[in-house]
Amino acid sequence: MIILNNVTKDFAGKKKAIDTLNLTIPDGKIVGFLGPNGAGKSTTIKMITGILPIDDGSITLNGHNIETNPIEAKKIFGYVPDQPDMFLRLKGMEYLNFVGDIFDIPVEVRKERIATLTKKFNIDHALGDYIQTYSHGMRQKIIVTGVLLHDPDIWILDEPLTGLDPKSAYLLKEMMRDHANKGNTVFFSSHGLEVVEQLCDEVAIINKGQLLFYGTLEEMRQTYQSDQSLEQVFLELTNDE
Repeated sequence: MIILNNVTKDFAGKKKAIDTLNLTIPDGKIVGFLGPNGAGKSTTIKMITGILPIDDGSITLNGHNIETNPIEAKKIFGYVPDQPDMFLRLKGMEYLNFVGDIFDIPVEVRKERIATLTKKFNIDHALGDYIQTYSHGMRQKIIVTGVLLHDPDIWILDEPLTGLDPKSAYLLKEMMRDHANKGNTVFFSSHGLEVVEQLCDEVAIINKGQLLFYGTLEEMRQTYQSDQSLEQVFLELTNDE
């Protein structure tokens, strides 16, 4: 479970990027995080993961405060950033072993998980190559593999399907569903509203740093007395005019 309590983030000389955000992401659910460009999605995710400091309020992950107890909090989540261009001078296997070392994954367990995940994502043949030689989609796959390697309870995914081929995208969506069905938490941002509508149990919509809606699609239709698609409701909610 992820709990954001009155979270605020200011950037000097600008309006509040995140303004008193309260949001609870429960266990056993896939929650989609939606908003137009500049709405505060990535800023929120970077505060949840401890990349950005919180100016006010608090964030806990399964009871661990990301600021006061960061090591314990970071042990229980996996994070896929919106750009997979990281650790480019490492070979694929070097990167995965680096992740395995950080999380103290036993060697035999690590070998089995690496073999299984990389075969599923069809990158097992490229583990001896440098990540900088990978295509965008392959970089996304190696990052996702690294995230899943320590089997975290909480998945935090920022545009995780970008660059994936249809087969890999389908596989990741199936894995997200299975992870949530086991009672774990999946929180992901996406611009693909059809994917969110198809996959998510609940959606959170943010604009200008403020939460506009959180709930199921059915609750959204009841709230706005509309039978419109998620795309149509989203466009109406985030219309600045």
